[in-house]
Amino acid sequence: MAVVDEVKVRRSQAAAQERSKRTDWIPRYLYWALALDFIAMLVAGMVAFAVRFTPVPEEYHLPYLGLGVALPMLWVATLSIGRAYEARFIGVGWEEFHRVVRSGFVMTAIVATTAYATKTEIARGYVVIALPLGTLLTWVLRYRLRKRLHKRRGRGECMRRVVALGHRGALADLIKLLRKQRYHGMDIVAVCLPPALSRGEDAVREVEGVPVLGDFGRAAEVVKMLDADSVAVLACPEMDGVALRRLAWQIERDDVELVVAPALMDVVGPRISIRPVAGLPLLHVEHPELSGGWRLVKNLFDRVGALVILLVLSPLLVGLALAIRILDGRPVLFRQTRVGRDGRLFTIYKFRTMVTDAEARKAELVELNEHDGVLFKIKEDPRVTRVGRVLRRYSLDELPQLLNVLRGEMSLVGPRPPLPDEVARYEQDVRRRLAVKPGMTGLWQVSGRSDLSWEESVRLDVRYVENWSLILDLQILWKTWSAVFRASGAY
Repeated sequence: MAVVDEVKVRRSQAAAQERSKRTDWIPRYLYWALALDFIAMLVAGMVAFAVRFTPVPEEYHLPYLGLGVALPMLWVATLSIGRAYEARFIGVGWEEFHRVVRSGFVMTAIVATTAYATKTEIARGYVVIALPLGTLLTWVLRYRLRKRLHKRRGRGECMRRVVALGHRGALADLIKLLRKQRYHGMDIVAVCLPPALSRGEDAVREVEGVPVLGDFGRAAEVVKMLDADSVAVLACPEMDGVALRRLAWQIERDDVELVVAPALMDVVGPRISIRPVAGLPLLHVEHPELSGGWRLVKNLFDRVGALVILLVLSPLLVGLALAIRILDGRPVLFRQTRVGRDGRLFTIYKFRTMVTDAEARKAELVELNEHDGVLFKIKEDPRVTRVGRVLRRYSLDELPQLLNVLRGEMSLVGPRPPLPDEVARYEQDVRRRLAVKPGMTGLWQVSGRSDLSWEESVRLDVRYVENWSLILDLQILWKTWSAVFRASGAY
């Protein structure tokens, strides 16, 4: 027995060492984040000093030299207290950046309060430059650090080994999604199915190439056998509260992460909160913000943003219009009826990228359609002109839609603007896309554009409608530049 126990101990130690080696990138990542945060505020302090005090009076040398060193240390401490160095925020999600911005406001309040309480004279210009700039630099450096992590995950590094539990269809969707979006850092190494599907002669042996290693009751054993880092539980009636609690007890001793997906899909962020009622943790889901004050803010943001972009890009727009007029003739603009919010029809404006009789020739090309669902797309469409191919590659043909945004018919960000014949074939759930204005860009644009399937495109648009926020719009606009310059999925 002593020999058996010793073997078990050695195996346990070897597994622990292997897991430590596999996850040692996490502390290194956090150390880099801390160092970059310190450097960001240090640089911001130097810039603020140079801008505010030029030429530099000698009496400011020593006090502001000390402040320039103290600010980065205080900044790192504020971020730490604000839990901006938690490993669970690494790599994905917007929460890490939320905490950086929130810490910037807290830091400003701390400096202002301390200066007032101690009657310390600090130049307001210095503070106004240093703290916002330091927050912005931290945000940018953390974003670059995250993109570096995403590249490593694209090569299969820095991944978490996951055992997933749920029904076959839901597991298949999750596996395909995580394989496509490897930046999430989750590698499903095994799945467990309900007892009815994992036993007997008709038992399922694998899901999307991932082996089925038993039913839900074997989950803890499978986790230990494969030395997994996480257990992902998808919504299913067989995994009730009691079974889930027992599973949590079994894996907690090995410090294995447990993540649970609720039955409410594509509903995230501030719409969800947990409130205890009569001793039960109930999941409350708020209605999406489809009207009210925030919508007024979005409308103002859209119109001001469209006006600014039009003014900045006016030379480019004129140049593109001249190129189309000289090389392809008239008309320069393509007008088409589209369906907007609540089913209202409007005329959309785009630079013409096809021959003038493109709509008449569409019937001849129906058999060549490469898209599923109700969309019509051909990768090598013979109706596209030479200039049109360049415009489509970089989405330059979409720029005249800024006029639609100014007129209040579209938004900068929103679902794809559909054709009337597409809407006529919509199922009831798909009509949810019409609850908001269509957009020049959206989740569909930054997630693959024309390479997306019809179902995936619908799912992304509905997710946007259900979870709209101004922060989400800013995030999509930020990602749009990268998607456009890569020209991925554009044809």
